[in-house]
Amino acid sequence: MKRSFYAARDLYKYRHTSYRKSRQPNEYRNLRFYLNKIPLVPDGIYVEEILTKWRGDYDKLEHNHTYIQWLFPLREQGLNFYAHELTQEEIKEFQSTREAKRRFLSAYSLMLDFYGIKLLDKSGNVARASNWHQRFQHLNESQHNYLRITRILKSLGELGYEAFKAPLVRLFLEESLCHNTLPNMLHSALEYFVYTIRLPATRRRLLRYARQHYRPAHAFLWGPPLKRRGGVGAGGGSVGSGSSGIRAPAPTPEQQRRGEESTGSIGIIMASYDGVTSLDLAAGLGSSALMAAGPRERSEHNGIVLL
Repeated sequence: MKRSFYAARDLYKYRHTSYRKSRQPNEYRNLRFYLNKIPLVPDGIYVEEILTKWRGDYDKLEHNHTYIQWLFPLREQGLNFYAHELTQEEIKEFQSTREAKRRFLSAYSLMLDFYGIKLLDKSGNVARASNWHQRFQHLNESQHNYLRITRILKSLGELGYEAFKAPLVRLFLEESLCHNTLPNMLHSALEYFVYTIRLPATRRRLLRYARQHYRPAHAFLWGPPLKRRGGVGAGGGSVGSGSSGIRAPAPTPEQQRRGEESTGSIGIIMASYDGVTSLDLAAGLGSSALMAAGPRERSEHNGIVLL
């Protein structure tokens, strides 16, 4: 299964788009909501009520679809058009306001509990909560929550909690790959959750972990197949240099034979939209020669189109 271009584009934009000053008068509605001065719209509920009365009310958290955009604001419009996008000025004010930050972490803890997870410390480490078995069963079937989790991860990064992302994504990968408690989440974890993380080294570490535990191992292919040109393609030749300029080794005859036999039935392809170092490919990820993926462009050096 090839990585979605639209997902890659969305998350690339999230990681790399610089903050822009708003041209409209900034009313700081997200900050005022977190200071308990205005309710969320359209429900008219204040944040303190959500944090104190909704915890453990899993039916309400599941079926109400307006609060998530207010609890976890972004610099992009969500499905609730009454919610407001974050601006550069508001983010700075939010990060310097202790009361807002305290409530934001409470909101994060609230949603973690809904998913069967507990926040362990101020560094963002997480673990299974006492209710994990029941909540994981629900989460595995309630896949619209994967969109919510993507939003939560993005919002953590926007409001100064980038370091909180990796522990949560690692837990989801472990549960999906090693314990098979969240098998339906695996695609979203690899397609979306990992790529909300802005630090490339952290993303690579998580993808290496996924590669190590993915089964069947040969189906985890990281990067698109080579475009054939001049007789060199996915089944033979050397791998073109990626963003790091480091080449992965050419496949052995046995790897080449298996690659030709499996043409058209390639497994999961994890193609990073903004480039992943080829060092991770040196161990040989799958049955065909692979390359580190980068933005859509042509490399005149090796004649390969990067996807």
